Amino acid sequence: MPHYNFERECRTPNSEAYIVLQGEHPVGKVDLHFTSSVVHATLCVSSDLNEEDIKGLIEIIDEEIVNTADVARDDFIVNVYQGQDMGVYSDINFEAEGNGTDKPEEW
Repeated sequence: MPHYNFERECRTPNSEAYIVLQGEHPVGKVDLHFTSSVVHATLCVSSDLNEEDIKGLIEIIDEEIVNTADVARDDFIVNVYQGQDMGVYSDINFEAEGNGTDKPEEW
């Protein structure tokens, strides 16, 4: 199974967002939302990951992030999307460049 690292982008009282790295290369992003009894996740991964890799990644997210968050949970629900990163859009980019995108490295 591939080795993954997680780089936190942001945290609120009820959610966290991470970039998923394989070595130094980003291969996805996971957003976690903690409710009183369920943890919901949106996992976006690159197109090179197969189903076995995705299932393994979900297990690692559960073990390394969700279980260490110290919140009670009855279920962990993950919605998975697969494709390519099309860029990061923000108000600053729209004002400066007119198109709103900051194109990242290819995954």
